[in-house]
Amino acid sequence: MTEHPPPPQHYCADPRRGGNFERCSPLCALLAVLFLLVATGYLVWRATTFNQEHPVFSWLVYAAEVYGVLVAAVHIFVMWRLTQREAPEPEAGRTVDVFVTCFNEPVSMLRRTLLLARDMDYPHETWLLDDGNRSEMRELASSLGVWYLCRTSNEHAKAGNLNHALARTGGELIALFDADHAPGRDFLVRTLGYFRDPAVAFVQTPQEFFNLDSFQHRLRRRSRRLWTEQSLFFKVIQRGKDYWNSAFFCGTCAVVRRSALQDIGGFATGTVTEDLHTSLRLHKAGYRSVYHAQALAFGIAPAQVSPFLAQRVRWGQGAMQVLRQEDVLFTPRLSAAQKLNYLASMTTYFDGWQKGLFWLAPAIVLLTGWLPIDASGWVFLCWFVPYFVLSICVFEELSRGYGSWLYAEQYNFARFAAFIRATLGLVLGPSRFTVTDKSFSQRHQVLLQVLPQALLLAFNVLAIAWALYRTSREGPYLPPYALYFNLAWVGANLLCGWQLTRHFLSTEAHHHRREYRFDMPLPLVLLPEAGAAPAQSAQAGAALAIENVSPDGCRVVGMLPPALVQGRRVRAAVMLPSGLLPVRLVPVSRAQADEGAGPDAGSAVRCRFEWPDALARNQMERMLYGNDLQWQLQELNERGTTPSDWLGGRFLARDHGQRTHWGICEVQVGAAQGGHALLGLLPLQQQAAAPERVLLFEPVQEGASLRLSLRTPTGWRRIGAQAGRVVPLRSTAGTFYACALVRVRQVVPASASAPSQQEPPCPPAILTA
Repeated sequence: MTEHPPPPQHYCADPRRGGNFERCSPLCALLAVLFLLVATGYLVWRATTFNQEHPVFSWLVYAAEVYGVLVAAVHIFVMWRLTQREAPEPEAGRTVDVFVTCFNEPVSMLRRTLLLARDMDYPHETWLLDDGNRSEMRELASSLGVWYLCRTSNEHAKAGNLNHALARTGGELIALFDADHAPGRDFLVRTLGYFRDPAVAFVQTPQEFFNLDSFQHRLRRRSRRLWTEQSLFFKVIQRGKDYWNSAFFCGTCAVVRRSALQDIGGFATGTVTEDLHTSLRLHKAGYRSVYHAQALAFGIAPAQVSPFLAQRVRWGQGAMQVLRQEDVLFTPRLSAAQKLNYLASMTTYFDGWQKGLFWLAPAIVLLTGWLPIDASGWVFLCWFVPYFVLSICVFEELSRGYGSWLYAEQYNFARFAAFIRATLGLVLGPSRFTVTDKSFSQRHQVLLQVLPQALLLAFNVLAIAWALYRTSREGPYLPPYALYFNLAWVGANLLCGWQLTRHFLSTEAHHHRREYRFDMPLPLVLLPEAGAAPAQSAQAGAALAIENVSPDGCRVVGMLPPALVQGRRVRAAVMLPSGLLPVRLVPVSRAQADEGAGPDAGSAVRCRFEWPDALARNQMERMLYGNDLQWQLQELNERGTTPSDWLGGRFLARDHGQRTHWGICEVQVGAAQGGHALLGLLPLQQQAAAPERVLLFEPVQEGASLRLSLRTPTGWRRIGAQAGRVVPLRSTAGTFYACALVRVRQVVPASASAPSQQEPPCPPAILTA
């Protein structure tokens, strides 16, 4: 995944924690100190401004402000230093069991997870732990050659399932994956080396998600900025916790030492968050944890708002249960830093009360005329504005570009009611474990989940209407500064809510496919039909590009053969790094060319795949899942612009325009006579623009002379360039190579006339690749 040019880093060696750590920048330190000083002064001043006519309202608003400053101070402590780890080489001879847990998830989801878990490098045994006791799961495990284990009861839910398997297996180390998280080939190689230290109980890696159209993803095409609701936690907060030996186990994408689990009696039961509970007990027992901040497995984020919020409720209720059952604050078995880190993780769900009050407060002021602050307007602004601006700057700088205050506030609004509901578990007792639904929610479920947000938005709209009406009829019923400030506050709340509502409506409307379509290109070669007429056979060997790929289908783009246009089945082969993969294309519908695709894109048809056997489908799944190819091919980045970036002249990410589309090209390496011909994928841009890279299926030497030929609907486009840096893009099914193009010597635009029928339908290298 591409990034902005990173700011200067400040690394220090810390042998006690097994590696280097990254300190916050000098600007971040300055902002943090200024914020703490200004926030302390602001709270001291605010304590003298209570409105005695409305003491309850005044105290509630003040308590919410105090809570916000305390949370900010804890975040400064946690994110001040971030670990910077390099994976040690794993020791040979370790015995590893890989547990994939399931309950009611679909077979297709388990198939790819088991397939990629089975194919990981480093010797291991893969186990499917079926808590649903389903015959189709037993058959799936048998067909893939992995071990199968089930039980007759569901006592203690996922923790009970894991403990049941723990007693019936014997591996020294246990790798854990949820049903939807498919690991990459190098997952074990990257994590097992940390267990050279006998004190390490578990290694946690980030939970990354491949479905970039989910409710928690926000993708801005023009800057190719990808923000996710969990980026801050997995990219920054967990690394900060890791510095203090407080990174916690997240239930999946992790490796745990069996002997450490046996020391604490197995996976913790009695709560719905066995992961947080188990890591707390391991830290209490004196074990160390490691957070390896590289995404090595990719799962499915909740596609819609209903499962997204249900998942947050479960996490919050589990945190409340752990807080009830475990002595975190007074136990001598945790360091002061560990106590603070765990308390911060468990009490973060009380944010819901604070955010809810801040959404209600200005509307209450406009409706009732109650003021929580008794102070001059200018004095208030002189204290509040520096405090507010500094809080945003510190958040953006501490988050290293992964925070995005504007997006964070939108999701605070989305989650506030779920967090309030979760904190009630502190007094209401245990709740039932539920599996996060990865399918699409029914409309009534969605409406129930977003009802609090809808009511709150309506309440704010009513407050503005009432304030304007009352002012026009009665004159000012509030001091002018209070009226304008609260109108602006409510307006900002409504704008935030509207932005989230647009995203919510978008995710609810466009999810209609059974499988996610990966935004990556692949070459497709047409094959002759048995007994085909000469005119049809002439199309055989033609190469096209496919995109929006899933194991179920794709979109075919370029110069389409008549058979596809007419809706007839076509024999073809998809080219992967491992070779040609036979498939039959079944046209479903014509597709509109995307805006900005350019004249080279040609036509498009949506097609369904018909695979000749399960092995062919498995190979496609190996290529798509368990890696970040779609991030790298689309040049997406998760890091935004921080204040340090602005001051250093690293402003916004450059405008890339629309999504990248690709075309098939022949790449001649070396001399024109006797040179080596390769198949490539070239980004389709405006014809006057020089391409910056080409995607190849085998590496070329840096500095090699390249000649690229791309056939378009308007003619041949030929480009001369030199090979720059070659970056391998790995998947379980093989490796692509992204070759930068430098010193582009010529860009020959396509001729105005149609391409000659005498020219070959595709580069000859395609048929021999």
